[in-house]
Amino acid sequence: MRYSSVSQIAKSVVLIGMMGAGKSSVGHCLQRRTALALFDTDEIVASKFGMSIPEIFAKHGEEEFRKSETEALRSLATTEQAIIVTGGGIVLRDENIEILKRRGVAVWLDGEEETLFKRALMLGNRPLLHGDNPRQAFAQMLRTRLPLYAKTAHLRIDTSALTDEEVGIAILTKLRRFHGSQQPRQPIPPTAS
Repeated sequence: MRYSSVSQIAKSVVLIGMMGAGKSSVGHCLQRRTALALFDTDEIVASKFGMSIPEIFAKHGEEEFRKSETEALRSLATTEQAIIVTGGGIVLRDENIEILKRRGVAVWLDGEEETLFKRALMLGNRPLLHGDNPRQAFAQMLRTRLPLYAKTAHLRIDTSALTDEEVGIAILTKLRRFHGSQQPRQPIPPTAS
């Protein structure tokens, strides 16, 4: 089933959120349902370096990764409507937040902290969780990023108890309502539900 609600918005759908929220999987679901192009900033950066994200972090460091992430985001700042999947830390740079807001409807995929942490660990390719205490590192990252996600997002979806397909449908439903609303955007509190 194809959804026309996205094409009526004339902006891209930008997925933001913490690692483990399901951004990549949901992005693929949205791409299948809308037939829009799909861009993943992590994949763009990995392609540029010719190595995986963990390898980039190990060889070049987080700062170089973040610079490349911003370049990838800038390269997507066109008029073409698309599904854009971002890395969890993309909101750490003010420039990125401004680009994300201009580029499309920012949808924050959120979830319960423990659920997000377990999902992130399952993949095993998260360089920021390879320290002595991954749980503590995750909690600290989440505390830092929550207000930034809230500042950036136009919409928020709790993915804790939903499948990727259910999240995709929820996003498309909220986009339809969002498009119909002419009210100014109210900030999303970091602990909103």
